[in-house]
Amino acid sequence: MFGEVWVYAEQRQGKLLDVSLELLGKGIELAQSLGSDLASVLIGDGIENLAPELICYGADKVYVLEDSRAQLYEPNLYARLLSDLARSNEPEIILLGATALGGEISAAAGARLNTGVTAHCIDLYISKELRLIHVVPWLENKVMEIICRRNPQIATAKPGVFLMPTRDEKREGKVLRIPVEIDAEEPKVRTVEVNEEKPLGVLLEEADIVISGGWGLHSAGGFEPVKTLAGILGAAVGGTRPAVDKEWIPQDSMIGQSGKTVSPELFISIGASGAMHYTTGFSRSKVILAVDRNPEAPIFDMADVGIVGDLEDILPYLIEEFRQARKAA
Repeated sequence: MFGEVWVYAEQRQGKLLDVSLELLGKGIELAQSLGSDLASVLIGDGIENLAPELICYGADKVYVLEDSRAQLYEPNLYARLLSDLARSNEPEIILLGATALGGEISAAAGARLNTGVTAHCIDLYISKELRLIHVVPWLENKVMEIICRRNPQIATAKPGVFLMPTRDEKREGKVLRIPVEIDAEEPKVRTVEVNEEKPLGVLLEEADIVISGGWGLHSAGGFEPVKTLAGILGAAVGGTRPAVDKEWIPQDSMIGQSGKTVSPELFISIGASGAMHYTTGFSRSKVILAVDRNPEAPIFDMADVGIVGDLEDILPYLIEEFRQARKAA
């Protein structure tokens, strides 16, 4: 008999993050393979109303840990509550979103539970030996499969990696209210206010068109052609780690395993060779257009349309063609 599969349901200001619902989709597969239940864990204040939504997306039960002192995210407190709940119920697997909060909670909970944590998984499946296999990108466009011999097996995945399951309003499940014990001195470091910066321009995760640039733009004089093309198409702008290191784009615009995952209608990659740590960030895009000077670049293996040539020669023509197409539309 296997323990439950858990999904930590991350919420902000009373709204569930999409990554939590996406993880429920993967959780359904894992729970069915093990013959166990799928549960979700909610921590916060005034969040019990979110439990039915989690059930609609596949949870068989929802553990609700609600307390006014947990209204704002507290890393040590949230990790402690999740760990205590895990010790009491012995889940087989715990899945969390690879967000800033999810990454912090997973690491702290893993330490408290004396188990391993695999971050930024691009796939998860149950082996013939009925162990969770964590799939992560590795070197030279290969993947590495990891097995954790301790329970619970903890893994994180970025938003957009897994498909969101179909919502079913007819699903039924249990809502379990868990008493919360918080010492008067806990937490020692207290969150007093949360301020979120409003994004500039089109949100990467919501854009229909995303244009991303890499180190190859160095030969074309920098990132301006990407920004020009984005302005013409009304697209969001992203890039690779070298583009971040070059300070062409901010950290939160990086695409890939250590950045954001997007799935637009059209993804245009310019001057990036296509290492797996980068391509995992947009592999679910409907159409991928790649431009690079190296005909052997891995990016062309996954591109629907590929253009090979020097960027300083190709980009002016590409910009003009899209400009004329927009005018004619």
